[in-house]
Amino acid sequence: MKAIFFNLLAWIILPIMDGFAKYLSTDLPVLQITWARYFFTVFFTFPIMLFFFRKYLVWTDKPKLQFIRGLILLSANICFFYAISVISLAKALTLAFIAPLIVTAFSPIFLSEKVGYKRWSAVIIGFIGSLVVIRPGFVEINLASLAALGTGIMYGFYLIITRKLSTSDNPLLTLLLTGLVGAIIISTIVPFVWVKPTLNQWSMMAAIGIFACIGHLFLILSLKYADASKLAPFSYFEIITNIFIGYYFFSDFPDNWTFLGLFIIVFSGIYISRRQNLVKKIK
Repeated sequence: MKAIFFNLLAWIILPIMDGFAKYLSTDLPVLQITWARYFFTVFFTFPIMLFFFRKYLVWTDKPKLQFIRGLILLSANICFFYAISVISLAKALTLAFIAPLIVTAFSPIFLSEKVGYKRWSAVIIGFIGSLVVIRPGFVEINLASLAALGTGIMYGFYLIITRKLSTSDNPLLTLLLTGLVGAIIISTIVPFVWVKPTLNQWSMMAAIGIFACIGHLFLILSLKYADASKLAPFSYFEIITNIFIGYYFFSDFPDNWTFLGLFIIVFSGIYISRRQNLVKKIK
């Protein structure tokens, strides 16, 4: 019960970060907002790690893999923040939900996992769901929708690398290194696009880091009490908070096609998760 509680709290909190990012995107460059997300996350996370989890801060055995993981997540964040600056939070998140499908599709290659025809069928159905949202040939495909789809693809590879690292590195160390990699890289780019923020914008930029920090800490806490595979279906709860924020603050509400595509993608993802748990029990 604790695992579900902490996991749901995380998926309530993290979309608030996206809401601040979307609001700031009307006046600030996407790269600057991404910098704020990384800088303030590391700023708030590092002291917590140092004082409460110091014993876990042991240098990684796989620094190259940690760097690649951090780079992929940074790219995914840039794409997602760009996407929500143009399209609704709900539509962007729906397209990004293809990440679990990407994990399933590529796990035979990178994780040497066997994927049966049932899970392959769910992957194909999930991709059809993403096409329902984009509707190529019926509405004009914009760069923001492709960026949201790219977010899901990159996040899928990010999850694959996370699985590989879970056997060697502590999750807390991985969280900190991912933040540091992103913060260092984006800090070298942001001076070229910097726009001087107002005091109110500074506070919102800091809030992005605070909510990211709290949300990910709740995710880590939830994983103390249950396996990630068992908690995976609860991540779709994020869309509820997302729709609420989008409607209440930005007057965005998903159309029927987005809801249909969301249903197909979520159904596919939950089926894959349940099928994966069943296969593990049989083994």
